[in-house]
Amino acid sequence: MRYINTLREGDNIRSIYLCKAKRSAETRNGKPYDNLLLQDKTGTLDGKVWDPNSGGIADYDEMDFVEVFGEVVSYNNNLQLNIKQLRKPYEDEYNVADYMPTSEKNVDGMYQELLSYVARIENKYLRQLAEGFFKQDETFVKVFCGHSAAKTVHHSFAGGLLEHTLSIVKFCEYLADTYPLLNRDLLYSAALFHDIGKTRELSTFPENDYTDEGQLLGHIVIGVEMIGEAVRKIEGFPEKIANELKHCVVAHHGEFEFGSPKKPAIPEAVALHYADATDAKMQTLTEIFKDKDSDEWLGYNRLFDSNLRKSSL
Repeated sequence: MRYINTLREGDNIRSIYLCKAKRSAETRNGKPYDNLLLQDKTGTLDGKVWDPNSGGIADYDEMDFVEVFGEVVSYNNNLQLNIKQLRKPYEDEYNVADYMPTSEKNVDGMYQELLSYVARIENKYLRQLAEGFFKQDETFVKVFCGHSAAKTVHHSFAGGLLEHTLSIVKFCEYLADTYPLLNRDLLYSAALFHDIGKTRELSTFPENDYTDEGQLLGHIVIGVEMIGEAVRKIEGFPEKIANELKHCVVAHHGEFEFGSPKKPAIPEAVALHYADATDAKMQTLTEIFKDKDSDEWLGYNRLFDSNLRKSSL
């Protein structure tokens, strides 16, 4: 197969991809066409079926594996595939693992490093809470370590939630070392728990899409509910500490317009917010510039509200 990250303008390819999304539309002249989002483990690629009723285009649906033949072209500085032929392959023609974007880092290694931070939590209640999720609950650990941190934008790959969470904990370690104002136990715990709701907000791969629960509640509310359920099972867990931990989770997006029901009101919540925002934005830039060899301007990016390019060094 031709992995998406190896494709170049002008390539004529025949390869199998996951049809992650499909949307029918019409040109200005009223001619129907299909917009596809094709995916393999290296990334995604926009596809266009300009004549969906032609004899070369078989019936297919979103989340089907499809073999496509077409030409790679550049449109608005992004590659897309103009698809001339499409069929649904047999199951023995592809390996599902080739279509799951996966963290480039070692998942087992990241998990063991995360556990080392759990072991550093000295408060017995927060330590018991963290161990209950990240050490003792094998089902949760399996889902957490294999999950993405987002549908799109950043860490939208298997292992992404673990990678993102570990990065946040490391940011928080620096902040706690630098600013004695911060309570290390609360900050580590908040970093560990801030996105656990995503294990239920998003489905597993290859779908990696919003669940009904995710659409209705979102990962912040789900995460706070998960924490609340676990806290009630720990005898004597101080209500004030539970509320401070929940507040950090509730406020970690920082602003109402970004989905936080509350703005940060304690130092640990402020620190968590900035750690989360920094890692999310830097990973987004990493994925934007991945496989970009030049320092040419990429055009306006909505997420950063700016025209972007790599530095020249």
